This record gives sequence, C-alpha cells and structure tokens, in this order.
Amino acid sequence: MLLTVEGTYRNGKREGIMLKKKQWVIEAVGGETYEYIPLGKYIVCAKGVCGGRPTFKYTRIEVSFVLELIASGETIDSLIANNRGRVSREAIEEALILASASLKREAEAMAA
Repeated sequence: MLLTVEGTYRNGKREGIMLKKKQWVIEAVGGETYEYIPLGKYIVCAKGVCGGRPTFKYTRIEVSFVLELIASGETIDSLIANNRGRVSREAIEEALILASASLKREAEAMAA
C-alpha cells in the first residue's frame, strides 16, 4: 500500500494534511495483466516491473533514469527521440513536477 500526502493551501501556507491511499489498477495490456499504482497520469509503480520503482506507464523506463539524464544536460526532445516516442513530453514534464513536489515535501518535513 502506498500513501500520498495531500495538503490544502491558502495564501501559500499549508492548512491541512490528508493521507490518501493509492489503489492498485489492473488492466489487460497486450493480452497480459498489468497491475500498477498510479503516481500520476503517466507515471506508475507496477508489480514486477523494475522492482516496483516508478516507471513511465507501459514501459520499463525508470523515471529516475530520465531525471538523471535531464540533470546531466540531455534535452527533453532528445529523450523523446531516443526512446522512439514511448515517453511523451507530457510524461517527462509530469516527472519533473512530481520530483519537485517530492523535494518540497522532504524539505518541509526536515524543517519541521
């Protein structure tokens, strides 16, 4: 089970915190069962895929690998081309947004 922290904000300050339980989704893909917990629209943690680490949906491309490539100077356009379009611009942008939100939560927790 995965829990995500969701907060409500007013005037830039967190008002309340709610834990939201993530549910497993089961789909038939290519005649096989694909079970995953969605972390976003394009990013999932799937059973039996990359040890459950976050990947782009329907791929074995790990989100952390793509983020490391971006950090080393790779462009989003080249990542899309190198992955033959299996990872969209929107998916990479979602990875950046989720990484940023995770970093903010971690920093807030350390400061508390």
